[in-house]
Amino acid sequence: MSTTTIDTHAVADELARLLPSSQPLVARPAEPGERPAPSATAVVATFVGQTSAELLVVAQDAVAEAMAGAGALTLAEALRPALEAAARTLGAGVLGAAEERPAGEAVTGGDVTVFALVGGGTVQAWFGIRSISQRASMPSAPLEAGSMRVLYDVELTLTTEIGRTRMPLRDVLGLTPGTVLELDRAAGSPADVMVNGRLVARGDVVVVDEDYAVRITEIVSETSAQ
Repeated sequence: MSTTTIDTHAVADELARLLPSSQPLVARPAEPGERPAPSATAVVATFVGQTSAELLVVAQDAVAEAMAGAGALTLAEALRPALEAAARTLGAGVLGAAEERPAGEAVTGGDVTVFALVGGGTVQAWFGIRSISQRASMPSAPLEAGSMRVLYDVELTLTTEIGRTRMPLRDVLGLTPGTVLELDRAAGSPADVMVNGRLVARGDVVVVDEDYAVRITEIVSETSAQ
């Protein structure tokens, strides 16, 4: 069985870049024996693809300020965008639902690579990645059309995106009712249809029985989506 080497530092860098911390974070390999407190909360999600891995984040203190201004947002929901960004560096695949576990249970064993996420000269958060063998996560050979039938009833979450914008955390925390956000897309442009954060199609936003809907106008190939 062939294996794929994961550039764990690149994955950690991408997660640190998107983590909603009050200060920029830089990932560095943890020193021997350097680990988060066992009682801390780890958010864990499994990515399944040609390269599969379990991703672990301990960042409750680092994102506390962002969560304080985000209403009922859970820790797993707050960390989801950073986990999705990290997962995209692993290639095509699906990131499963995130769950919370004690860090002493999640960040353990010699098979997990741990990074300290440093900001302001101190460790603000932790990231761990544990490689999953290809055989355990999916067939080593590409799935044939017939064998894909076993996955046909698996439900996926599709989202529609009409545009994006970027702003500093201080501006996000200052959002109030009536704030107008300018997006990076002109009015009338097609909306993006995403599956687990990956662009799969584009379409026009329409109304069906007083509900919004999307009429697909283009299927996006993997190469054109990159």
